Amino acid sequence: MSSNQGSPPIPQSSDGLFRKPRDPSVAPRHYRRVRSLPDVCPKEPPGEAGALCDGPSVVADQHRWTVYNSKVNLPAALNDPRLAKRESDFFTKTWGLDFTETEVMPSFYLPNISREHFSSYLQETAQREKIHERCKNICLNKDDLAVPTITNNHDKARAELEQVPKIFMKPEFVLNDPATFNAVLPWSHFSVAGGKNSRDVASSRLLQEKLSHYLDVVEVSIARQISLRSEAFFHAMSSQHELQDRLRETSDAVAKLRARTAAIDRVMCRGPLQALRDTLTRNNCIKLHNKLKLMAAVHQTQPTVQLLLSTSEFVGALELIATTKEVLQQELQGIHSFRHLGSQLCEMERLIDKMMVADFSTYTQSDLSRAFEEDAQVLEKDRLQSLVFGLLRQRKLDFLDIYSEEMIRAAKNIVRQCVMKSVSQISEIDADTVKFHEQMRLMTFHQWFDLLLDIFEHFILFLKRIKATLSVIRNVVLEVLDSSQRSRLADANHSDGRTNEEEEEAESGGPALHSGEAELAYLTHEGLFISDALNEAEQRSNAAAHAQLRAQTHTETCGSDSASVTTESSSSREHNSNTTSSLPIGGAAAISEDVMPSDLELSRVASNVQELLYTASDVSHDRCVKVLMTRAKDGSLERLSASEFVCLSQAVESFVRDTEELCGRRSMSLRGALQSQANRFVQRFHEERKTKLSLLLDNERWKQAEVPAEFQDLVDSIADGRIMLPERRHTGSEDRKPGEFLCVDAQKYAVVGTVLLLIRMFLEYCQCVNDIPSITTDILTRLADLLKHFNSRSCQLVLGAGALQVVGLKTITTRNLALASRCLQLVVHYIPVIRAHFETRLQPRQYSILRHLDHITKDYNDHIAEISAKLVAIMDSMFEKALSKYEVKAPMPSACLRNVCKQMAKMHEAINELLPEEQTQMLFLRINASFKLHLKRQLARLGVGNDGGPQYGLVMVDVAFYSENVQALRSLEHLDLNMPEIWEQKR
Repeated sequence: MSSNQGSPPIPQSSDGLFRKPRDPSVAPRHYRRVRSLPDVCPKEPPGEAGALCDGPSVVADQHRWTVYNSKVNLPAALNDPRLAKRESDFFTKTWGLDFTETEVMPSFYLPNISREHFSSYLQETAQREKIHERCKNICLNKDDLAVPTITNNHDKARAELEQVPKIFMKPEFVLNDPATFNAVLPWSHFSVAGGKNSRDVASSRLLQEKLSHYLDVVEVSIARQISLRSEAFFHAMSSQHELQDRLRETSDAVAKLRARTAAIDRVMCRGPLQALRDTLTRNNCIKLHNKLKLMAAVHQTQPTVQLLLSTSEFVGALELIATTKEVLQQELQGIHSFRHLGSQLCEMERLIDKMMVADFSTYTQSDLSRAFEEDAQVLEKDRLQSLVFGLLRQRKLDFLDIYSEEMIRAAKNIVRQCVMKSVSQISEIDADTVKFHEQMRLMTFHQWFDLLLDIFEHFILFLKRIKATLSVIRNVVLEVLDSSQRSRLADANHSDGRTNEEEEEAESGGPALHSGEAELAYLTHEGLFISDALNEAEQRSNAAAHAQLRAQTHTETCGSDSASVTTESSSSREHNSNTTSSLPIGGAAAISEDVMPSDLELSRVASNVQELLYTASDVSHDRCVKVLMTRAKDGSLERLSASEFVCLSQAVESFVRDTEELCGRRSMSLRGALQSQANRFVQRFHEERKTKLSLLLDNERWKQAEVPAEFQDLVDSIADGRIMLPERRHTGSEDRKPGEFLCVDAQKYAVVGTVLLLIRMFLEYCQCVNDIPSITTDILTRLADLLKHFNSRSCQLVLGAGALQVVGLKTITTRNLALASRCLQLVVHYIPVIRAHFETRLQPRQYSILRHLDHITKDYNDHIAEISAKLVAIMDSMFEKALSKYEVKAPMPSACLRNVCKQMAKMHEAINELLPEEQTQMLFLRINASFKLHLKRQLARLGVGNDGGPQYGLVMVDVAFYSENVQALRSLEHLDLNMPEIWEQKR
């Protein structure tokens, strides 16, 4: 029964047969138990409960496979539903329709079986046969069934299966469970008493019939499913027969092939294979001889290496060691006598590494510490090239660190030696009692400046020497890099050529290659040296390429070796060449590719060489900064004069430019130190001049000063575009007389002595910018502060009348005011010149700082306007006081107008020589406007109008007198006074 239809097993007898219940009164008959497969049709309903004890136990045997667990029985498999007629012959059913009946002779070993032997069996199975016949009528042939019939039968079978209680279908159905057992066999229907009455027998029989009916329903369903799948069973049986026939044919063919192969081996293969064995034996003997010669050459490696080391030929020794190690690993691996040679060669290689590092350090010390008076060429260039190549070959890429350390140590020694040399020439300094740093502070500025120039000169030579040495190192690195790239390119081209050749050979000689591989495989089975035979062909194809690469590498190596050692003996050269030539070809090229650094590492070393040159420049600058800061520690550099600091700045800038051109990099440490000192110098420079200007202004009496010839020349040079302090000349300027005015662009300026010195001061500021460009912004800020200070202080002294208390002036006259105005105008004239000078020395992003000069110009113009207003105010107060007493009466001109004209003449006399005509005319126009205003007010107060009366005539006489006197003044002849404005306009 299938797993999804979990119907409970029906109790059966121990022999697998269903037995009909017997009458208890009749004695049971004993039959021979016959084992048979279960039938497709349902079995006979069981008899009494006592007859079920002989069947398999559901509880004890539920996990043991029995014939009752079979899904298909043999009769069902042999019933072919495709046949129109069911044959009853056993052989036809088993072996198919092709079986022909032949008469079979009876066997002498088998008993004669008659029908009586089956009588007992027939009696036992009679009831089952009836049930089988009945099931045959129910299970019709599937070929005769129509689709509706099949559907109806399927629905009918489903309906019959639904009659079976669900408890038999459950997976957990177990009869040893009391609840399940009581549900299947309801003992409550039977009497409790031990006796069996007719009612219990009837209930028992009814229960048995019900269970038999359930079993019949399930078996019929199983039989239907088997009949639907019977075709697959017969197909499997027919396929089995065909497979057996093919296996028999294959076995015969294999036997024939083996016999033919044995004949071919006996006739055609044994002789040629013996010849091949002899050839391989001869080749092996040749190889053995070559191995012995190679062992003899390797045995001479250690003496040859010691001979090369005695002549400092490190590269040749390393090449020989590497080649020998390669031979030991590839060609002589496993040789007992050479078991310690590899470790000995590694130890010698480490020793050579230490020797090369020590030799490079010694070379660096001797190169950097030699006297600068010697030739500036590279010291022992060939030795340096050999050492660098050897260090690169051993991947000792940190040798530049050794050079860097020695370079720093040499830079310190340069400064110490220069100081000791300078101190030894100065008798005032005792080098034994004074500390090293104090020695530089005890020098005068000129002595220390000479020392600084000497240090600069030595460092320039020092950098030139380092650059030449590093150039040699860098060339060696680039040569190695170029050689590596060319070698790799040649390998790539060679591999492409080999690939093309192999493709052509594969296309042309494929079968021959396969036959050769078959022979070699056979020899491998025989246990011969097949690996040597395989390698021999590959070595022949690679021999030319390896020889070319080895020749190229050997040429480069020998070139560097011959350059590094100039006194090598001829015997060592011959011995080295003989030993190296005994080694196998291709080893040197392979070693060179494996040992040399990669292209990335070589490129990094080349860039590190350039960085080392930059480091040398930085170290030189740092040592010079220490010299500079040692001198500046006590503030001596801040106390330098402008010329001395300019000399220092120019020397430092020259040294910085030289190092930049030499090393190709801007080092900022020395510039930064100089900038720091320059800022301090500018601060002191500015404070000195600001203090000096303050003292000059405080002592200025604001009188016109004479202009010395040197100041006139200074102004003329500014007009010519030379904004700098002229050189002192002792001829001509002392003999010339000073002038009354300062002539600037065809204009005369009456000035005080403070303004002349102010012009010289801002020229000194401009000169500092020319000499020290790095302080341009700071100097411009300080200069702006100086100009602001002059403006504010002069305003306090003149307009604010501070000069009365500071200098002791009795009063601030109009002449003082006009002179101050003219001095301010002179400064305003030179502010654009200063702006243009600084603008050419500023970066475009620094132009914003020039706005300070624009603000200063505005402040100066405002100050000038205030002075002009002050002059007008003085006359205005005089007009107001005088004209307030004016009366229109004879005699004319009146005394009031006479006094007014007198005061205006004094004003004109005071400012005429100081101010230009245009400014004088503009000033008197303003004064005239003030006079007309006060006169108009007084006439209105007196009631005098433009009526042509007597008073009008008297007033016109005074006005004419006033106009005549004013226009009689110098430069005021054509002044338009517009006197009719004194009269009120009639409305």
